[in-house]
Amino acid sequence: MATLVELPDSVLLEIFSYLPVRDRIRISRVCHRWKRLVDDRWLWRHVDLTLYTMRPKVMWHLLRRYMGSRLHSLRMGGYLFSGSQAPQLSPALLRALGQKCPNLQRLCLHVADLSMVPITSLPSTLRTLELHSCEISMAWLLKQQDPTVLPLLECIVLDRVPAFRDEHLQGLTRFRALRSLVLGGTYRVTETGLDASLQELSYLQRLEVVGCTLSADSTLLAISRHLRDVRKIRLTVRGLSAPGLAVLEGMPALESLCLQGPLVTPEMPTPTEILSSCLTMPKLRVLELQGLGWEGQEAEKILCKGLPHCMVIVRACPKESMDWWM
Repeated sequence: MATLVELPDSVLLEIFSYLPVRDRIRISRVCHRWKRLVDDRWLWRHVDLTLYTMRPKVMWHLLRRYMGSRLHSLRMGGYLFSGSQAPQLSPALLRALGQKCPNLQRLCLHVADLSMVPITSLPSTLRTLELHSCEISMAWLLKQQDPTVLPLLECIVLDRVPAFRDEHLQGLTRFRALRSLVLGGTYRVTETGLDASLQELSYLQRLEVVGCTLSADSTLLAISRHLRDVRKIRLTVRGLSAPGLAVLEGMPALESLCLQGPLVTPEMPTPTEILSSCLTMPKLRVLELQGLGWEGQEAEKILCKGLPHCMVIVRACPKESMDWWM
């Protein structure tokens, strides 16, 4: 059995990549070889800082010493529920992030108070922006904002962002590169607002609406009207009926459909009705049913047998992946 000393650099780097940031820095003191490996650009492509209470001074040090042009994905936590004395993300820090990390493409912010942070502070190189349990100002994402902000943005995830509403959704239409939109728990978005916004977001290729107050039928109706080229749909089955699912029949580009529980109502389509609708979708290759309690049941057999050209996945709702950059 090989010892750590005998392992090649590539294997050690792979091992070190699973360590939290604090431990990566600590092991750099073990020997000159490990210090050289910790300084390797490959090790700092994806950084997760949500595990720590990160003081601004420490964050500035990491930015100057380790990240820089190496960084591709960054996950940071704020201190929204830690009291007024807790450090907050500042516009200066986010601007410096854009200046010192020209290859940063994905930024995930968790539990952060962004109410005093203008969206213009965010790095212009971002292709993916994720906001989880964050506070934003009313001016964020409004259509009247500078249209040159985030010109490369392709994907935005809004998960439990309480201030997000119809006006913000309408403002997303200025991101012309946007192709993927995820709405999770955005309870202020209305059916009317979603329909009006999707009319201008007709170029979306992926839409997820999960844990919102919107009914599945109204969401699918808006999709069928305006997103004829959508490739991936994921939504909660609250308010889903067989006629509501039938509006997707014949969708020409749909490749993946995910229906997520657990709110199964008497109007919920039967496996046979789901099969009937899916057979009219010429490019459907993945059908996923999460948290419906159909695992190992007759429903799974009906769908697998009836859709031989599809990958049919019937399972409980999965836990959130630790590989957040994927």
